[in-house]
Amino acid sequence: MCGIVGAVSTRNIVPILVQGLQRLEYRGYDSCGVAVWDQGLKRARSTDRVAKLLRQIEDDRLTGTTGIAHTRWATHGAPAVHNAHPHFSHGPGEAAADRPGRIALVHNGIIENHDELRASLQARGYRFASQTDTEVIAHLVDSLYDGDLFEAVQAAVKQLHGAYAIAVFCKDEPHRVVGARAGSPLILGVGLEGGENFLASDAMALAGVTDQIVYLEEGDVVDVQLGRHWISDRNGRSVERPVRTVQAHSGAAELGPYRHYMQKEIFEQPRAVADTLEGIAGIVPELFGDGAHRVFREIDSVLILACGTSYYSGCTAKYWLEGIAKIPTQVEIASEYRYRESVPNPNTLVVTISQSGETADTLAALRHAQGLGMDKTLTICNVATSAMVRECRLAYITRAGVEIGVASTKAFTTQLAGLFLLTLVLAQAKGRLSDAEEAAHLKAMRHLPAALAAVLALEPQVISWAEDFAGKEHALFLGRGLHYPIALEGALKLKEITYIHAEAYAAGELKHGPLALVTSEMPVVTVAPNDALLEKLKSNMQEVRARGGVLYVLADADTRIESGDGLHVIRMPEHYGPLSPLLHVVPLQLLAYHTACARGTDVDKPRNLAKSVTVE
Repeated sequence: MCGIVGAVSTRNIVPILVQGLQRLEYRGYDSCGVAVWDQGLKRARSTDRVAKLLRQIEDDRLTGTTGIAHTRWATHGAPAVHNAHPHFSHGPGEAAADRPGRIALVHNGIIENHDELRASLQARGYRFASQTDTEVIAHLVDSLYDGDLFEAVQAAVKQLHGAYAIAVFCKDEPHRVVGARAGSPLILGVGLEGGENFLASDAMALAGVTDQIVYLEEGDVVDVQLGRHWISDRNGRSVERPVRTVQAHSGAAELGPYRHYMQKEIFEQPRAVADTLEGIAGIVPELFGDGAHRVFREIDSVLILACGTSYYSGCTAKYWLEGIAKIPTQVEIASEYRYRESVPNPNTLVVTISQSGETADTLAALRHAQGLGMDKTLTICNVATSAMVRECRLAYITRAGVEIGVASTKAFTTQLAGLFLLTLVLAQAKGRLSDAEEAAHLKAMRHLPAALAAVLALEPQVISWAEDFAGKEHALFLGRGLHYPIALEGALKLKEITYIHAEAYAAGELKHGPLALVTSEMPVVTVAPNDALLEKLKSNMQEVRARGGVLYVLADADTRIESGDGLHVIRMPEHYGPLSPLLHVVPLQLLAYHTACARGTDVDKPRNLAKSVTVE
């Protein structure tokens, strides 16, 4: 979601701040801004893209050696310049509320008690120029400031309820930036030259500037100055956090020959899956970390917690875990699980799935499960240094690389690869995987990159479908069994980036309501592999045709489904058994992508959405 960059240096840090914002654009945002110290507080803010902000900065000749920058995804207050970060304090007796006070602040997260704090501060004479919860923090820090910014921030965060990562500086201490985090990620970047130091919400923001990263823990407050920094924990005690070398390659943000990042990431899937499965010579528990063998031997069920696309990967894994490993599996939307009464089982393996490893709802659900006594935890995650990995006992790190397009593609297929591997490991631990079955599954997994490349070659046929879809406003997706979650994912992709209303159903549910929607203007996409449910699915397709519906079918070569009037068929290169969801989802990704291109929508940054959802 929102992105933070901050710096203390002896050189002009505005180019570094802007470059950091550009590298955080993939998270999604609707406004952006920069504030610096230059004989006082100065800032530039925009509701346009970072490139437009840069032109404004150049026109205003904004420079400074200390500063903070931000990309905002609106929660409190509309996307408008007066709500954009950074925010300035406006204390009692100061000039008009549109002029800077002494505090500049940026914030990721949501402050739940902002109304009470706002009322208290207004009663003391503080004036508000925005509708944001963030401006409350700036005023609060100002009200507590008595010559030491670090102490003021320490005192302020004790009054905040909710999730936050903040970076703040004061015009009276121009070579100092203070940060704090609780429930939202924040890192410290230790500079490589000149004593400069940095803050950011993501190591990607500092790629090419420093690779020396300190991951702040929950409740930490960090004081960043020239040539030094120190950290206090949630109890106010001074602590040391390890400095890690993190290679956040900025090259991942280069488009190369592709039109959009989403297209690039769709075509990176063969390599991403190959990297995720690299070096796996056999099915052994240690693939998931030390102590995995004992944990897997003790568990008797699996609980999967995830959101969005990751939730659909978990729904797919349920079919594998119950069908192959014979382990009862429950899949929960993370944001729902933590707020309902559930029956904890200490012998459950709690599996979280997250691309970023910082998804707020999933982290909260994990902590809720742990609080219920379920301490056997594992994450499937794309970021080895994330909070999710740090807080789980076991982990499998996918190697999708940086995913910039908001609509997830390669993260999804690598999650499926990791979850299938988990299925095989659990099946083996329970004595339900023969040597012959293990060898067959490993062979199929090694062939996945080549199989994915063959599916990508279907792009021209998918483009012809997209031309039909571009003029539609509604679509249905159908699947059965293992491929029902893939239909759900296909519908999600279409609605995310084309703004076409799309729904997915288990095909057997057609007669229980959705059939009432079917007309010639409602395209129906059907995932039709040659599996045990094919004949049932063919009957469902006939129900659609009988009502004048137009079918778009992804079929295996030997399904005997032929193109005709109102029936469009794309044949998959091969049937892939249990792993076929990884192949069938790719044409659905391409369909969404090319339909969005035809409709002229913002493919990589769809309206109202963000990449890394770090607030509830």
